[in-house]
Amino acid sequence: MDVMIVDDEPGARRTLRECCAREPDLNIVGEYGDARSALEAIRARPPHLLFLDIQIDTQNGVALARALDPDTLPMIVFVTAYHDYALEAFEVSAVDYLLKPFDDDRFRKTLARVRRRRQAESSLDRSSVLSTVLAQLERGARTGSDSRPRILAESGSRMHMLDVAQVEVVEADRNYVKLTVGRETFHARSTLQQAEKSLQSQPLQRISRSCLVNMNHVREISRTPRGDFILVLAGGTTVTSSEGFRDSVRQYLERLKLSPLGRDSGETVTG
Repeated sequence: MDVMIVDDEPGARRTLRECCAREPDLNIVGEYGDARSALEAIRARPPHLLFLDIQIDTQNGVALARALDPDTLPMIVFVTAYHDYALEAFEVSAVDYLLKPFDDDRFRKTLARVRRRRQAESSLDRSSVLSTVLAQLERGARTGSDSRPRILAESGSRMHMLDVAQVEVVEADRNYVKLTVGRETFHARSTLQQAEKSLQSQPLQRISRSCLVNMNHVREISRTPRGDFILVLAGGTTVTSSEGFRDSVRQYLERLKLSPLGRDSGETVTG
């Protein structure tokens, strides 16, 4: 099968390229980081299989998929990191998806479904189902702000749907973020800034360069001898603010009190 990869993250393209290279029946004929170049290449030489990131530079994969010729429509595997769209739409039989980060086992399962579908379905079948899926994705994007936001994250080899209101702590972990929910931790391929945007409906407070706290879950606050804040979350996790963010944390907490927080070390506030 001729394969094209469209993703604006070089690391994501590399991962897909390496996975495809291990499959003897896959031949990568193109790799693109922007929607315009990708669309021109697909129209010039339609691949059999397209790995398509949902969010590409200033465009999105939904718009690109809409622009494809239905007569030469490839099998499409959408690639995404978060539940920013209606992922349940992917459960239809003609379209598959990969959630970042994915492992070799998940890639092979996706490829097995692609191979089966390619034998069973025509371009007309794929076009009809894809049209329905894209409509669902677009509705999900429009109404996402009105619904209860959720994100997808990984624990072990499984993906979990998390209600953003349940996330207590978000911490940067190289190319991922670690999400703490109660006594459990999950990982998602994202930057801290991207995670902050996905959880913007929550009262997040940055307490260090690498840590965000959902203040709805703070149950106890104390101070270190040097004056940094120690926050105890509902699930038992304890995090400490850094010197550079001490004042911003203080200002946030002072807005919640009838009188300003004192500066004495060892002060404890429970809630």
